[in-house]
Amino acid sequence: MKYLEKLEYSDSEINETLKCISPDILELLENNHLLVEANLLFLKELGISNYKQIFSKYYDMFLLDNNTFSSIFNKYDPSDLKIKLNNNLNIIEIL
Repeated sequence: MKYLEKLEYSDSEINETLKCISPDILELLENNHLLVEANLLFLKELGISNYKQIFSKYYDMFLLDNNTFSSIFNKYDPSDLKIKLNNNLNIIEIL
């Protein structure tokens, strides 16, 4: 998952993330790394500062195609969404 380095992940953050992911999902994340990167970058560009924690908790969501992934977030006011996600990443479950 070296591609995470492009998204400002440190080696220790990558290692911590790897510990939480099953081998099957890890293989999917590796095989679809461009998709995962694009979805992570989308959150980062929205100004979501805890995008790493969101990925660590909801990694399977990052396997959604880019249009589906972005449509989940684009339904909401970007500044309001940014505040809410930065304060409580668990609201992802109700988006």
